[in-house]
Amino acid sequence: MNFNTQNAKIASITEKTLIVGIDVGSETHYARAFDWRNYEYSKKPLEFSNTEAGFMTFKTWVEDIAEKHGKTAVIPGMEPTGHYWFALGKFLQDNEMKPVHVNPHHVKKSKELDDNNPNKNDRKDPKTIAALVNEGRFSYPYIPTGIYAEIRSLSNLRFQTQEELTRIKNRIARWFAIYFPEYKDVYGDLKAVSGRMVLKIAPLPEDIQKLGVDGVNKIWRDAKLRGAGMKRAKTLVSAAEHNVGSKEAPETARFELKNLLDDMDVYTLRLEELLRKLEEKLKEIPYIDKLMKIKGIGMITVSGFIAEVGDIGRFDKPKQLQKLAGYAIVANDSGKHNGESRISYRGRKRLRYVLYEAAISLVGRNAEFKAIHEYYRTRKENPLKKMQSVVAVACKILRVFYTILTKGVDYDPVKLMGDIKRPQLQAA
Repeated sequence: MNFNTQNAKIASITEKTLIVGIDVGSETHYARAFDWRNYEYSKKPLEFSNTEAGFMTFKTWVEDIAEKHGKTAVIPGMEPTGHYWFALGKFLQDNEMKPVHVNPHHVKKSKELDDNNPNKNDRKDPKTIAALVNEGRFSYPYIPTGIYAEIRSLSNLRFQTQEELTRIKNRIARWFAIYFPEYKDVYGDLKAVSGRMVLKIAPLPEDIQKLGVDGVNKIWRDAKLRGAGMKRAKTLVSAAEHNVGSKEAPETARFELKNLLDDMDVYTLRLEELLRKLEEKLKEIPYIDKLMKIKGIGMITVSGFIAEVGDIGRFDKPKQLQKLAGYAIVANDSGKHNGESRISYRGRKRLRYVLYEAAISLVGRNAEFKAIHEYYRTRKENPLKKMQSVVAVACKILRVFYTILTKGVDYDPVKLMGDIKRPQLQAA
């Protein structure tokens, strides 16, 4: 039986069930209690803090109501409001009150039904949430544990570190655009070791001019750097001599670039350390090595996938993963109008991003997926646009990953290509 269908969820709510709607806040939460007929037991919303004492107050309040009205099961419902629900959700789970989530979009659309007023307030929202739970319009949140919790936390840190590193690089690019725009003609990449060596000693073009060609080359010789010599030194000094950038506030400009380069070093090392930790933790997941053997799939893709999906065994079929990623197909039909189908975009945004990046990589580097992409775009019946084809490839990646991780089979390029029904093959 599929316990995730709406009918199954409705069937799980009986006259012995206490439904609790919780409006989650950053510091304070509000709760109201109802039975399966939407009859309210709470005279007024319970206000409790996001602390251990507050959680215990809520637990006692729920137990008192359940005992008074003969309830043997409790279903607490809430919106997944950022990270504020994590602590309360873990407390509820540890105290045998498994929480459920309602869609914030549903709450927003439903809250004005009672009084034709869309205003948000602490009394109204818990009631709306409880009503949605009673209708079976909820989902069971996945709270990873063990190795999956470790990988998700490490992956989140990797994303945050990468974002910070990108911001630093953008600030460095801005600095060069203001003070030394000619630098990009000498070094197209900020990672160039020889360029950064010089900049840490001579940040501004005027400082490089003072060093001269011999001074610049000496920096590299002292560091025993290979691949940089007099020719590159002459090019850099010449660029400094013809600089058209700003010459105002030189002391501040030097200080800013020094800090930015130091920050870049710090976050680069931090990112490398996180990747090493992720690689080590991934070894504990069965059949991960089989995913890594697919050409075009790397550790970043695999770690991002596991971080968002968690234990693959909790899914019965690949379509559930597709829905989780927000890649479920939504039809746009009405009467005689047949509109263009689209994806729902209602799912884990980061999982969708990981799969999209993987699809781009595979289309560019993997012969089988490149052929599939080309087939989707050129087939006679229902040819796809470029972006539609990329999404279709992403969904195929989901199915491939699911099959490998659940069955432990090796990646089979022949079988993958066999899934494409080509007219010429059918004719043969």
